[in-house]
Amino acid sequence: MFSGKNAMPLALWALTISAFAVGTTEFVIVGLIPTIAADLGVSLPSAGLLVSLYALGVTIGAPVLTALTGKMPRKTLLLSLLVLFTIGNLFAALAPGYYALIAARFITGLAHGVFFAIASTIATRLVRPEKASSAIAIVFLGLTVALVTGVPLGTWIGQTFGWQSTFLGVVALALIGLASSALLVPSDLALDEPATLRQQAQVLTAPRLLLVYLITAVGYGGNFIAFTYLTPMLTDVTGLGAGAVSLVILLYGMSVAVGNIVGGKLSDRIGPVAALTIIFAGLALSLLLLGLGLASALAAVAVSLFWGGFAFGNVPPLQSYVVEIARDVAPKAVDVASGLNIGAFNLGIAIGAWVGGLVVEELGLRATPFVGAAIVAFGIILTRCSGAIEDRAHRCRNNGVDVCGGFV
Repeated sequence: MFSGKNAMPLALWALTISAFAVGTTEFVIVGLIPTIAADLGVSLPSAGLLVSLYALGVTIGAPVLTALTGKMPRKTLLLSLLVLFTIGNLFAALAPGYYALIAARFITGLAHGVFFAIASTIATRLVRPEKASSAIAIVFLGLTVALVTGVPLGTWIGQTFGWQSTFLGVVALALIGLASSALLVPSDLALDEPATLRQQAQVLTAPRLLLVYLITAVGYGGNFIAFTYLTPMLTDVTGLGAGAVSLVILLYGMSVAVGNIVGGKLSDRIGPVAALTIIFAGLALSLLLLGLGLASALAAVAVSLFWGGFAFGNVPPLQSYVVEIARDVAPKAVDVASGLNIGAFNLGIAIGAWVGGLVVEELGLRATPFVGAAIVAFGIILTRCSGAIEDRAHRCRNNGVDVCGGFV
């Protein structure tokens, strides 16, 4: 099943195409918040809940549905998820009001979480172990390409033809992803023996995994305190027009695409802890510079380009780090651990978008990057603590010690 020395299996690219559709519907809402708020007659923070509640659906769906579908063949599960995702977006396009749209986003989020959990573990099975982070980065490249093309195009479509048209476009993308996965993903993927309830509980109770889930939620969530309100920041504070904002999001997404691949390669080369330390430091600095440069259109655009390079570069090392630890502490429940980490990503998004709304109401749009930078900086501390714990666990294992202190 492994490809040549440098090539990646075609199945990975099928997953990337599907991830593109999923990523578009997740992030395009950021560019449409002002449009939806005006059309449905709700406030910006209320429209921002469309980000939070989608992420909440992912947070609930990823671990729960991953655990419940452990006996399903991987390809069958993958295709079923893409069908559910397509239906959820069609429901969003036809939603008659705010609460119906909330429900549609939540349903779509349920499919999203399991998709990336399963796609991550499928990706690691398609390549050699030393290429695991790079394989996950290829899958998540769909998210970053969605930021480059899907989000700005979807934002323009929504602003020009109505936000419902954007969701109809996502339905078309989802159907393409479904067809590609049906054609290219192999049907003979290895299916591990389903984990028992006790084994699944290990991924909820193992302190080493819990710490990485926290790092994921904190590091990713801090970014979304600012990213959720990027469009109103650029329009209301920087003074850019709708067309210019779409261009900034395009530049941001181009930078994200590069950062995602670099993050995966960096993790493969120097390890996830060292890679995350560098990426989180760059992200915190980017958010700080964004807060300082919002008053200048040139500075805001330049910082957004720099910011994107770090914003999603943490995804491959975080996901491969969880898979690596899960194979050590709960080898029968790696898929569930992967799903929980996808849930942690989106719990971070949900909390980040909610905190961002509070910051906007209490302190104003200008404050969101500074608060986000502080949260991401805390993620660096957690990452270094996790690295120290992993070093200790490895030393204990090498010395033939099964238990080396209560935490490891």
